[in-house]
Amino acid sequence: MIAGGGTGGHIYPAIAIGRALMKQNVDIDVRFVGTAEGLETKIMQRENLNLDLISSGKLNFSGRWLQKMKTLFKIPIGFLQSVFLILKFKPVYVIGVGGYASAPFLLCAALMGRKTALWEPNAHPGLANRILSRFISRAYLVFGEGKKYLKSKDFVVLGMPLREEIEVARESLIQSVSRNENGVQGRSEFESLSAAKTTSDKLNILCFGGSQGSLFLNRALSDFILQNPELQSRLHVIHQTGAAGFDEMKKKYGDLKCVEVFDYIYDMPKYYKVSDVQFCRGGASTIAEAAAFGVVPIVVPLPAADNHQLRNAEAVVKAEAGFLFEQDQFSPEKFKILMIELLENKDYRAKLAANLKKMAPVRAADKIAKDILENL
Repeated sequence: MIAGGGTGGHIYPAIAIGRALMKQNVDIDVRFVGTAEGLETKIMQRENLNLDLISSGKLNFSGRWLQKMKTLFKIPIGFLQSVFLILKFKPVYVIGVGGYASAPFLLCAALMGRKTALWEPNAHPGLANRILSRFISRAYLVFGEGKKYLKSKDFVVLGMPLREEIEVARESLIQSVSRNENGVQGRSEFESLSAAKTTSDKLNILCFGGSQGSLFLNRALSDFILQNPELQSRLHVIHQTGAAGFDEMKKKYGDLKCVEVFDYIYDMPKYYKVSDVQFCRGGASTIAEAAAFGVVPIVVPLPAADNHQLRNAEAVVKAEAGFLFEQDQFSPEKFKILMIELLENKDYRAKLAANLKKMAPVRAADKIAKDILENL
């Protein structure tokens, strides 16, 4: 059983791990555990996967004490529901991937003597996993820096599990570009991948604020596009707004031909393939998917109590693979300077993307699944 959810950054890695387990051992049945508040109810139904629901909620945010009190009332119910599900399905292994359902279900499983592990995607682990690590011996990490914050005994750094469609699309693109190179030798995997992206004189921008979108990113990018009409003919923007920002952005852009507006994008590989840069939040899965396709990230981390997205973005900047703007210090002028530099300097973009590609995970879900099966 795999517990967690809330956002795509938790849900899609969970699906990737679950499907890798079922692929490697056809006798295994995988069930997912989430909450009614997250996106998992919508996504799991679309993916035709088993989902059980428990009550839980978010505690780690400033203010909003009424919301915290509601969560405190939900958690005991979630524990009882977790016990019921564990007794009903008798899982041989339980892994928590973060999100509202992960902590209560994983803790119950550990206390009931089940084999357990946690998965931590961030360089700075969240509060729930920092607490859970005292009870869970094994931890799968995306960033090795996460070790110093966790109390687990065993750590395995295997990278970010990517959706199967992401892995397949990336490998297909590499093979396609390689076939079209007419026998060019000595070219790296990234050079093959990026060759298809550097032939256009336009800068292809993907704006992706996570599965729920980002009102800050929406307004920052749309302001840049509309306030610089002289650049519009040289840009192509693919903008996922999230449901909350869709109507505002659709109206704001009007009939501008250089922009495609979506409330949610299901077929992400299609747009990663044609994008040069990504204006995004700093979720670990967002950065990993960008790295898989060499899409240079311009990251504005979501402000949070533990600053985990900031730590992720700092890792990208340290690798000279992308850029960081802190939200409370965001400068439209500096953003414009950077965008013009990326538009006009293809070699610079290629260098950044080459560095980013070194951070890309390769079949991490398969590696995690293999490790789990070996430890059953």
